[in-house]
Amino acid sequence: MDNIVDSLNSAYQEFVGAAAHVLETKESSAAQKTAATDAALENFKQKWELFRVACDQAEEFVESIKQRIGSECLVDEATGYMAGKSGQHSTGLPPISAVRLEQMSKAVRWLVIELQHGSGNAGGAAAHAHPSAPFDARFPEDTAQ
Repeated sequence: MDNIVDSLNSAYQEFVGAAAHVLETKESSAAQKTAATDAALENFKQKWELFRVACDQAEEFVESIKQRIGSECLVDEATGYMAGKSGQHSTGLPPISAVRLEQMSKAVRWLVIELQHGSGNAGGAAAHAHPSAPFDARFPEDTAQ
């Protein structure tokens, strides 16, 4: 994480420095287009692109951490892990097995993939789940209701 922050900071400093250089060059040339102003603008564009790349990398890192934390919390909550810790509140739902949670997670992922590819048939997606992600839509806990 420190590398990402350092990279982002460095790219930002270079970007700001390039912007300042463009302004200084333009001022020294009396706002006329010269080879120096063109070079400063080209350098500015390069630093802008590098800054954008660093921002994208930082955003990807943050998103991956958010997903990992969310997944860990979901697994802890679903398997009842958090209920065993003192001071933690339970949702009142019975815990499910990690295997069952994984099956449901795979089914949801396949539904999302099918929706992203424009199938538009969410009901059909559940009935035709991918063979590598077997999913039994019958919930044993639902039959008791």
